[in-house]
Amino acid sequence: MNIMYLKYAIEVAKVGSINKAAENLYIAQPNLSRAIKELESSLGFEIFERTSKGMVLTVEGDQLIRYAKTALEEFDKIEDMFKTNNKQLFSISVPRASYISYAFMKFSKYIDNDNPAEIFYKETNSFKAIENILDADYRLGIIRYASKYDKYFKIMLEEKGLEYELISEYSYKLIFNKNSSLADKEEIRYQDLKEYVEIAHADPYIPSMPLSKVRQAELPEDIDKRIYVFERGSQFDILSENENAFMWVSPLPKTYIDRYNLIQRECKDNDKVYRDVLIYKKGYAFTKLDKLFLTELTNAKREIFENK
Repeated sequence: MNIMYLKYAIEVAKVGSINKAAENLYIAQPNLSRAIKELESSLGFEIFERTSKGMVLTVEGDQLIRYAKTALEEFDKIEDMFKTNNKQLFSISVPRASYISYAFMKFSKYIDNDNPAEIFYKETNSFKAIENILDADYRLGIIRYASKYDKYFKIMLEEKGLEYELISEYSYKLIFNKNSSLADKEEIRYQDLKEYVEIAHADPYIPSMPLSKVRQAELPEDIDKRIYVFERGSQFDILSENENAFMWVSPLPKTYIDRYNLIQRECKDNDKVYRDVLIYKKGYAFTKLDKLFLTELTNAKREIFENK
């Protein structure tokens, strides 16, 4: 069934005249007449009775027009919803990582102010990032895990039909207030952190492992004072004011270190390696905005990790 012919039929029914409908639709009268006849032929019944008073709907025609109006209204809604010729669309779920947010800040400058845009940037754990791609129509995700769990994640991603690409591999750094007594130490060891308060987020996720074991691995018991904060901005606010707090992070941009009055240092005992991995559905083709973000992510990694 030709949708355009349905629109023609609705207009003819509205004005009751082929000639008037042709004028309103800006098409030739013979072409409109032929379109209506072709629509009737495809349906197997007459939509209109041709009378001296004009075009009058048949019983079947009246039913058709009522259904057609409803269907075309829904079709127009769908068309408006998914018309992406000029709408800028981008969505990604990421770990709480300052180098990624730094890249996103740079990327945001590419958003065209002359066209509509829907941009989603969500900081969450690996489980939610995967779930958002599979169930919430997010296009991209970045997940983080300790390198020793690499095989677990790769098996799970393949089972779920997701592609994956390594973005970065690194060991966590320590950050703390510039006025912290940790700043005076020539080198920092695990035992030096026991008297301080750790700022942590407590939502790690490793597939095929109980959460209790994951937490034990990610949040060892030698630190007995923790503040669990799930929003990265608040974590930095605490560190900028609390001289007795510290946090483990992926390497930070100098901009953030200076902004929050922090120091970034290595811990001599820390040998745990983490991986940040880009994920997306198999067969997904990167959009222009996706590519721009990934370019800025590469630039941020180069700038921050090479100068860490």
